[in-house]
Amino acid sequence: MKPFNRVLQCAALLGFLLATPIKASLADEAPTGFDGLSNGFILQGDYDHDQELFEKRHTVAGGLGPVFNAQSCAECHANPVAGGGSQVSVLRAGTFDGKKFIEPPGGTVIHDRATDASLQSKVADAWNVRTQRLSTNTLGGGYIEAIADETLLKIAKRQPQQSNGEIHGQAVMVDLIEVPGAQRVGRFGWKSQHASLLSFNAEAFRSEMGITNSLFPSENTANGRAVDEFDTMADPENNGWEVALLTEFVRATKAPPRDAALAAGADAVAGEQVFEQTGCGICHTSTITTAPVDTLVNAGTFKVPAALGDKTIHPYSDFLLHDIGSGDGIVQNGGPSSRNKLRTAPLWGLRTRSRLLHDGSALTVQQAVKRHQGEAATVMEQLKALSAVEKQQLFKFLDSL
Repeated sequence: MKPFNRVLQCAALLGFLLATPIKASLADEAPTGFDGLSNGFILQGDYDHDQELFEKRHTVAGGLGPVFNAQSCAECHANPVAGGGSQVSVLRAGTFDGKKFIEPPGGTVIHDRATDASLQSKVADAWNVRTQRLSTNTLGGGYIEAIADETLLKIAKRQPQQSNGEIHGQAVMVDLIEVPGAQRVGRFGWKSQHASLLSFNAEAFRSEMGITNSLFPSENTANGRAVDEFDTMADPENNGWEVALLTEFVRATKAPPRDAALAAGADAVAGEQVFEQTGCGICHTSTITTAPVDTLVNAGTFKVPAALGDKTIHPYSDFLLHDIGSGDGIVQNGGPSSRNKLRTAPLWGLRTRSRLLHDGSALTVQQAVKRHQGEAATVMEQLKALSAVEKQQLFKFLDSL
């Protein structure tokens, strides 16, 4: 057996033991399901009401636009139930001059829709960084938000030890928009650009639907051009209550479930061992325990409730940034070094996705796995050395997620 493989096998066991606080054995499993039921954070009636808002189709009279990408949250997050991912992608662009990334006028998001044809945003020929980003799954987002910063930082700290220094996730400290001056470890978005669901949802309201709110009161621009003359409503159009209820909805969603029948099969069980032994689990962390009940997070603005605290989850992600050779070249909150890094894609709910990687360019799980290089190069060598049976077992396991 190769030395690196021995290190990985030991690291897999060590990683499992260190992935969660000591209380992990006392923690309850987080509820999972694609059933449209609350995880207990709010009553089912409130959940149903919030889901209606999540699926609400916004109009110009309600503040939509003038430039935007979608008319509702569910337009991008709906598979297989409200809150899941989708095939819908967002276009981003910019310029890399050989030394640094330069954001275009109006920001990196190039809006695909406008309320007036004269406002249509486009990519300039000179912008040499161009990428699509698939809409992410938001199911189970409340559990992700409830992970303590210390837990993610510990995962990042041990990764070099688990991989002979080859894997080193970047924990990005990002601003909490709702608490000026406060920061927390990012975990939402392809660049882990947000740490709280309130920040994440408030920006999506403004950036994706063009609806300003108390946290993001300034309108999008059309490639940097002001849109004031096309804006028929006073800003902010949303006083914050709808964003708050949408955040409540996401916090109340259950985590994506596995295919129970497939997961119980011998091949999937063996495949999970292959997954850990080859080092895939170093980044795609299988088990994490959320912060204890009543822990204050988001700079003290959110107390972790019993429905979200002390819960064992299986996201198969460390929520850190890594360079695996498939980066999009965009810099957001992570500094220049993050240009070609992306958040480890959570694999829970993987079976519900028909397009993979950040840009949807991989159409099969096998293709997505083969695209891993960079920090994952040595792990890829381990995968290539697997027998045909072991590979079959590995992909059967992935098919169960």
